[in-house]
Amino acid sequence: MRYGDGVGVDQAERIRRERVRQPAAALFVEGRSAVEVAGMLEVSTKSAYQWRRAWKAGGVQALASRGPAGPDPKLSDEQVARLEGRLEQGPAAAGYGEDQRWTLVRIVALIATMFHIRVSVTTAWQAMRRLGYTAQLPIHRAIERDEAAIAHWRRYQWPAVKDSPPAHPPGSSLPTSGARR
Repeated sequence: MRYGDGVGVDQAERIRRERVRQPAAALFVEGRSAVEVAGMLEVSTKSAYQWRRAWKAGGVQALASRGPAGPDPKLSDEQVARLEGRLEQGPAAAGYGEDQRWTLVRIVALIATMFHIRVSVTTAWQAMRRLGYTAQLPIHRAIERDEAAIAHWRRYQWPAVKDSPPAHPPGSSLPTSGARR
């Protein structure tokens, strides 16, 4: 993987990349050129020149990983853990008695009341992903649904319907077909 492909790299990939950059610093100390370093480490010369500039400006520490890109999460790990405990109590404990489902809008409201922080639906979704939750679509079924009647029909009537032969043999609407003669 090239560096340019690294949108959203994880911790393991950042560590791997840092392990490539660290030997570059030792080679620069030896007096090697950026082109030589690029050839020895099998990276682009552009990367080697950037590393050399960073190394000259800040030493070996300048080649260390700076951590994940982007802003820090709005909710700390401790806040997410507290949120998880509150979510496990269910929507009824948060005052939602009519519908027992957590929605992102409800989670945004819960975060606002628990932590006095206004977050977006996207931030709530990211917090849920950090907790290991996935998007779920509820199954809508009729209230009048009779599971026993459905099971009876599937067991006794469906096999007869499924295995019944067609009412007439298959034909063709093409005038050149031999089936019409």
